[in-house]
Amino acid sequence: MDLKAVRAFVAIADSGQFQKAAVDLSLTQQAVSKRIAALEKDLGVRLLVRTPRGAELTIDGQALLPHARVLLQAEERAVAAVRPGDRALRVDVVGRRAATGGLVQDFHRAHPEIPLDVVTLFDADTAMAAVRDGAVDATFRAVTMPGHRLPDGIEAVPVLDEPLHLCVGPDHEFARAESVTPAQLAGHRIWMPGNVPGTEWHAYYEALAAAFGPTIDTIGPNFGLEALLDTIAGSPTVATFLSERTPHVWPVGHDLRLVPLRDPTPVYPHSLLCRPDNPHPGLAALRDHLTATRPRLPEGETWRPWWAEAPPVSA
Repeated sequence: MDLKAVRAFVAIADSGQFQKAAVDLSLTQQAVSKRIAALEKDLGVRLLVRTPRGAELTIDGQALLPHARVLLQAEERAVAAVRPGDRALRVDVVGRRAATGGLVQDFHRAHPEIPLDVVTLFDADTAMAAVRDGAVDATFRAVTMPGHRLPDGIEAVPVLDEPLHLCVGPDHEFARAESVTPAQLAGHRIWMPGNVPGTEWHAYYEALAAAFGPTIDTIGPNFGLEALLDTIAGSPTVATFLSERTPHVWPVGHDLRLVPLRDPTPVYPHSLLCRPDNPHPGLAALRDHLTATRPRLPEGETWRPWWAEAPPVSA
């Protein structure tokens, strides 16, 4: 349906007059009449009849009116969903089951009154371009990758250093260890089929492999976390990295173990990337919440790639 014609129909139904509806819509009476005629032609029914008192709804017009109002309300909601200043706070989390997805859920629980729109953009360049252009208000990323510079006007606020754990099955060499050092992983196979080259997480795990010597295996299709854990549970040699903050539920029979990594503890550095001049009121609330609730670093020495130790640089 032509929503302009629908709006004209509702305006006439509310005012009872073509002339009054034309004034309310800032149109000529002739333009309003043409819109109604076109709507009636499209529907194949008469919606309004002119009377000495103005305009009255036909039986078909009465039947259409509540649906016409719903159409206009839907249009308003659709526009508000994308119009800057009116739309919900839009945040990119890479993956809804990642640790940063949990951070956003915690924020929503603390501030349910703030409308929230969660999106998942895969690569950092796309996410930062969306933040720069205002299509997204904030994104969670690990910054910076080697040689990577933040776009001008975007700043990074550290919000979470996520400790890594080794996830192994019950027959793995480290299944009964209280903790494992990264150096003990030298030569061990760490299977991460979602570790895609060109991403910030690929750069992170490449740096970890270079520092401590595990083999990061990305061979094979990525069928998701459940399929990965099925393989880990049945293997005495294959392991992967997970976090206590990653939501995971596995069958009891898997008997999977999350073994802490210590001396040092590798931490994945998450930052909130946003524009300081973004006026969305929800963004300020999100930043304040993340700053106030930022988890403490694990006790003891931690490890990050060298490029994550330095503050990010804007282009």
